[in-house]
Amino acid sequence: MTETAQTRAFAPFEWLLSVRYLRARRKEGFISVIAGFSFLGIMLGVATLIIVMAVMNGFRKELLGKILGINGHMLVQALGPPLTDWKDVADRVNQVKGISLVAPIVDGMALASSSSSAAGIMVRGIRGEDLSNLAAIARNIKQGTLEGFDDGQGLVIGRRLSGQLAAQAGDSVRLVAPRGAATPMGTTPRIKVYKVAAVFETEMSEFDSHIVFMPLTEAQPFFNLSGNVTGIEVYTTDPDRIDEFRKAVTASAGRPISMVDWRERNSTFLNALDVERNVMFLILTLIVLVAVLNIISGLIMLVKDKESDIAILRTIGASQGSIMRVFFITGASIGVVGTLVGFLVGTLVCLNIESIRRLLSWMTSTELFPSDLYFLSKLPAEMDIGETFAVVVMALTLSFLATLYPSWRAARLDPVEALRYA
Repeated sequence: MTETAQTRAFAPFEWLLSVRYLRARRKEGFISVIAGFSFLGIMLGVATLIIVMAVMNGFRKELLGKILGINGHMLVQALGPPLTDWKDVADRVNQVKGISLVAPIVDGMALASSSSSAAGIMVRGIRGEDLSNLAAIARNIKQGTLEGFDDGQGLVIGRRLSGQLAAQAGDSVRLVAPRGAATPMGTTPRIKVYKVAAVFETEMSEFDSHIVFMPLTEAQPFFNLSGNVTGIEVYTTDPDRIDEFRKAVTASAGRPISMVDWRERNSTFLNALDVERNVMFLILTLIVLVAVLNIISGLIMLVKDKESDIAILRTIGASQGSIMRVFFITGASIGVVGTLVGFLVGTLVCLNIESIRRLLSWMTSTELFPSDLYFLSKLPAEMDIGETFAVVVMALTLSFLATLYPSWRAARLDPVEALRYA
């Protein structure tokens, strides 16, 4: 009974020996240094994986949210005859269950200029009621108002464009369309002056600096599309069910149409994000793997250094399983503590990532994560529970596997040979 109590799995003396082997001594200082680097490697690897994956998830979520907040989940365009019956088509599509907004639009490129500057823009003609129901714009009006949008000749512009043109709500802006009226001398550009009715800010630089909203009835003649539209933007309650909505919208349109959904319109962007995400995960996993290899080398050196101790333990009754568990606990402790600390560090950084970005920008006097390059005005981070759990499990699994060979080698040590050559 006494032998069973002493040699049961993970007995107190096994934990005691493991803790002592982890503590630094002068003779084992180099081994302790390796253990310290292993701990730092696992901690940094887990924390970096969690942070990078969270930032990429947040980046994807924020961008898609901004893009789908401005552009529809589906774009319906004419197939065959021009879309002159757009009112009837829009009414029929609006009856489909799950459709939240149907907005006929006129899109065209133009040049916006003021007394101080000029910029190329994309003009989107839209009805006032549809623009008011577009939450990404209606809820982010910083100057002016959308009231009476259809009645006047006012424009709704982004804040970055407003700053670039030095044009506030109530100021005038000149728009130049390349395709204007046809004359005996050829097609001349159409030039017209409009007032700025409102200024919006979506916090996505691409939209805030390039999109200008114009009343639909004004955009049609401006782009030589009287009685016609370039397409109908369709917004749904659930973008992930887009295939179901495609069939329903096609059936309800009542005329030949072509349709492009949000996945097709952003396929290049989505594919690039997925590839980058997978590659970053593989690369950062190597940090954890290197730290795990340090655990293996450190344990092998520890076993070599403790051969005489192992031999004495074996001669006084310690089983091979006990010896194996001692070194398993020693190595696994480094991996478990490193993983948990890395998880805590990664979580804290993700929760305060924007504040950290601002602090680093202030300390280095540089603009980290510039909005002109990354399209967003702040650094997002969205932790996924399943993904974070997978990172933690992966690090723990690798740490446990790393201890098996050194532990097995220690358990297989012949005590007679070890004491003879100690």
